[in-house]
Amino acid sequence: MSVSTAAAVQTICAQLPVLGRDVTVPLVTGGEVTYAALDYAASAPALQRVWDDVAAYAPYYGSVHRGAGYLSQLSTDLFENARKTVEEFLDCRADDQLIFTRSTTDSLNLLAAALPADCQVFVFETEHHASLLPWKDARVTCLDAPRTPAQAVETLEQALAARDPYGPALVCVTGASNVTGELWPIRELAAAAHAHGARIVLDAAQLAPHHPVSVQDLDVDWIAFSGHKLYAPFGSGVLAGRADWLQAADPYLAGGGASRKVTRREDGGVDVEWHDSAARHEAGSPNVIGAYSIASACKALTEAGFDTLVAREQHLIEKVRAGLAEVPEVRVLSLFGDDAPRVGVISFVVDGWNSSHFAAALSAEYGIGVRDGLFCAHPLVRTLLGSDPQTQGECGAPEAAPGEKSLNAIRVSFGAGTPDEHVERFVGAVRELVTKGAKWTYRTENGRCVPAV
Repeated sequence: MSVSTAAAVQTICAQLPVLGRDVTVPLVTGGEVTYAALDYAASAPALQRVWDDVAAYAPYYGSVHRGAGYLSQLSTDLFENARKTVEEFLDCRADDQLIFTRSTTDSLNLLAAALPADCQVFVFETEHHASLLPWKDARVTCLDAPRTPAQAVETLEQALAARDPYGPALVCVTGASNVTGELWPIRELAAAAHAHGARIVLDAAQLAPHHPVSVQDLDVDWIAFSGHKLYAPFGSGVLAGRADWLQAADPYLAGGGASRKVTRREDGGVDVEWHDSAARHEAGSPNVIGAYSIASACKALTEAGFDTLVAREQHLIEKVRAGLAEVPEVRVLSLFGDDAPRVGVISFVVDGWNSSHFAAALSAEYGIGVRDGLFCAHPLVRTLLGSDPQTQGECGAPEAAPGEKSLNAIRVSFGAGTPDEHVERFVGAVRELVTKGAKWTYRTENGRCVPAV
């Protein structure tokens, strides 16, 4: 890395400070330490800028769309301008619809409810549960985990070629794995889907916070992501893409805002004329603050520049991977191999350690927050670990003797706002725990490993 590039990537923490960057937490061994938030893949900390924007708007909070008052009109403008901002961030097509939802999970369940009759859905077993489980009312084909990007495309092409070519079909695929961080070949998968008459939805929950995402460049039909992964607060998400299936479907929720006209029939029933705009699936009072916070995050990431963001994150990835590679007991999980491009999400197992025990020690003794378990991607993690879904580990003792298979994993994840010190502390803590063991004793409580007090 050149001196100029190094200087540029080091400015990202200053340009995009996050909430909680100065929070201190107690250690079981005594004293306090600045908290190292390394669980971005679950929920990234909100950007300070996003929080400031929301706080500036809060006094002007008002009802949306039908209020005559000044604050209502202001809030309506804010809400609809937020929609335009996110559409620009995603490089949507002119006739696409962008619907504000609660999360990626909510977005994909909305799309699942809008599928045409007898739609066939193709999904890899590597998906997060948010994109693996919503398709219960469709004919689902679950594809085996590929071991190369080319194999992913080949597997999908073979499955699509074998389907009924006259029925509707949808492919659902992640952009970046929430377990391994590896990037998937979205353009190639989209081309394969369209060549066989299928549509494709991209789960960009882990991709959008780390890389630019263009609906047009990737040629996907829909895209879904969550605000809380994109440095915005909880409770907001996005589904953006082609309007026809959404306009033809019954509203996701029936209620005010989704209806254009409601009349009572003589027999006592009610006739409803629904909107065919995004409002059709946004019944009730919308989450204006959630929409505004997503738009604020989109602006902040765009202004910081994804080239610099990616370079900064790659610098951190290399630090973590190099540090873990120096500990022989650590095995990093991967589908596509060490050289595969990835975002700042790395999962691993430690020989002879229960993953819950290891994560608890990182928190209690070093002030480091990571994630352990199966990461809401049970089939993928079990495939990577070769573990039996009927077995479970216990906290109090190692789940597996050296050389035996682990039952769950540890995940470290980071992004904008992560300082070098946090990843350096993490690597040092891993090395120290493996070589010296935990300083404290731990017990199982409600299925979790916690310090014994």
